[in-house]
Amino acid sequence: MSVWKQLAAAVVVLFVAAAAWVKFFPGAGDTLATWGIDWIPVATAKTENGTSGGQGERRGGGGPRGSVVTAPVQMATINDRLAAIGTGRAISSVVVTPYAAGRLTEIAATAGSTVSAGSVIARLDSEAEEIAVDRARIALEDAQARLERVTTLQSSRAASQVQLKEAEVAVGNASLQLRDAELALERRSIVAPISGIVGILQVSVGNGVTASTEIATIDDRSRVIVDFWVPERYAGAIQVGAPMTAIPIARPNEAFEGTVSAVDNRLDEASRTLRVQARIENPGDSLRAGMSFQVSMRFPGDSYPAVNPLAIQWGTDGAFVWIIRDGKAVRTPVRIVQRNTESVLVEAALASGDTVITEGVHNVREGAEIRIAGADTGGGGS
Repeated sequence: MSVWKQLAAAVVVLFVAAAAWVKFFPGAGDTLATWGIDWIPVATAKTENGTSGGQGERRGGGGPRGSVVTAPVQMATINDRLAAIGTGRAISSVVVTPYAAGRLTEIAATAGSTVSAGSVIARLDSEAEEIAVDRARIALEDAQARLERVTTLQSSRAASQVQLKEAEVAVGNASLQLRDAELALERRSIVAPISGIVGILQVSVGNGVTASTEIATIDDRSRVIVDFWVPERYAGAIQVGAPMTAIPIARPNEAFEGTVSAVDNRLDEASRTLRVQARIENPGDSLRAGMSFQVSMRFPGDSYPAVNPLAIQWGTDGAFVWIIRDGKAVRTPVRIVQRNTESVLVEAALASGDTVITEGVHNVREGAEIRIAGADTGGGGS
């Protein structure tokens, strides 16, 4: 068979199929009307009286058409709560290292003990520093004695003003040398910079250490900082001072109330999340750094109309719903905000209590009277 005969046969088949669809499919008229084709006679649905509704009756302004099923519009709130996983850390944490190298001669703290700021944790050998202090003290005493002699001689004109000035400078230098030697001796004692709990010690007496050797870790866990990350949509809602609740994942029956203490100034570009820190009290010292928490927060949120998913229809201009007002159908465009299992949140001119059509939409035309299934036949639903 030639190509043009095949094309002609295909056109004939398509024409016959289109004609059958127009004649026998009850919803064909609706579809044709949306396309602007209302001059083709189509199949009509039988009314309860056994008569077929004409084309004029199928458009708005006619009598009641087939019954429909409706559902009320409700208001729903989204973005009103936040759930995130956070990690706890001590409000202050310090890794203690020596100022200088040496050999440990004493460890005064034990793992798990409580220390105060300034208390000695460990000591290094200090014989050389003690000798330096004694030498500097003797040098200072000698310089002070010389200054006294020069002062006495200068009062009798036996010493010049220059000699007096040199003696005073020598006393000052000797004093600085003594302070330097005392500081070196003081730094042979390793002290706690903050108050807190000492962690497990990594060294023992007799170990040689350097300025980078970790002697101990001290955590001030009187309060705990919880670090967590929130989605981008909450970036404008979280403020410093906002309340939050942290539940340890290991102990879900305990809840700790706290407040947001810090909000980062930028979002992470990879995850599009914002870093937030919250502070919670730890009165019983039951929380530890590194614990995981289930963080929850509440916000005012955004309220939208919620409709039954079956009510959403689609046209050439987008999504819409049929709403019943004064017993007649009104086509209302909507913008879908969020799809849930049992409802769809939309942005539209809808209010709580409005009625939308969920089934029987093929019987609906703009402005047509509506008969609700199960309602009295004497009046339209509203």
